[in-house]
Amino acid sequence: MGLPALLLLALCAAGARGLYFHIGETEKRCFIEEIPDETMVIGNYRTQMWDKQKEVFLPSTPGLGMHVEVKDPEGKVVLSRQYGSEGRFTFTSHTPGDHQICLHSNSTRMTLFAGGRLRVHLDIQVGEHANNYPEIAAKDKLTELQLRARQLLDQVEQIQKEQDYQRLGRIKRRDNSSPSGSSHCLPLYLGIMFEMYREERFRLTSESTNQRVLWWSIAQTVILILTGIWQMRHLKSFFEAKKLV
Repeated sequence: MGLPALLLLALCAAGARGLYFHIGETEKRCFIEEIPDETMVIGNYRTQMWDKQKEVFLPSTPGLGMHVEVKDPEGKVVLSRQYGSEGRFTFTSHTPGDHQICLHSNSTRMTLFAGGRLRVHLDIQVGEHANNYPEIAAKDKLTELQLRARQLLDQVEQIQKEQDYQRLGRIKRRDNSSPSGSSHCLPLYLGIMFEMYREERFRLTSESTNQRVLWWSIAQTVILILTGIWQMRHLKSFFEAKKLV
C-alpha cells in the first residue's frame, strides 16, 4: 500500500474514528494514526460475513480469526496478536508519530465462505476518549463533580501532549528540510494538508474544552443560586408555620 493511500486512510480514520471496510481472504488493511507519546489507544472491532444466499452481511462465526499488528514510527512492533471474530485491542504509545495499525483475517477460516467478502467494523479511541469514565467513577467512587473534573484534567493533559507533538514535528521538519523538486511535490502537499487538518482538529478540541468549562461553571452558578433561593423560601415557610415571624 502506497503513501498516498495510507495518508487517505489516516484522514478517514482520524475524522470518523468509527468506520467499516471490506477485505478478502488474504488481504491486509492498514491505517495510520498520529499519536503523541505515552498515549493510550483502544480499538474495538467486529466482523460480518457475506451470505451469498441471503445477500446480506451476517455476524461472523466464532472460529473466524483476526490478526492485529501495530508498529510505531520507528517500525518496531508494538502489538501483534491473534483475536477472534470480534475483539478489543489496547496499546500505549512510547514514541510520538505515525503508528501503523494493520488488520488481516485468518485465511484458513476465510476459505469457509469461498472467496466471499468480510466486513470489519472498526472504532479507534485515542487519549482521553479511550477512558471508560463510568467504570472509573464506579471504581474510585467519584461524585459527578469529581468525575467531570477528572475528564477536564484528562482533556488538558491530552492537549498538552498534542502541543508537544506538534512542536516536535515542526522542529523535525525544519531540520530535515530538503531542496524543492517535482518528485517531492505530492508527498509535501499531502503532508501540508494533513498537518492543516490536524491543527484544525486540535483547534476544535481546544474550543470545545473551553466551552465545556464555561458552561459547567455557569451551570454550577445557576444551581447554587437556585439552591439558595429554595433554602430561603423553605426557611421562610418554616418560620411562618412556627409563627416565629
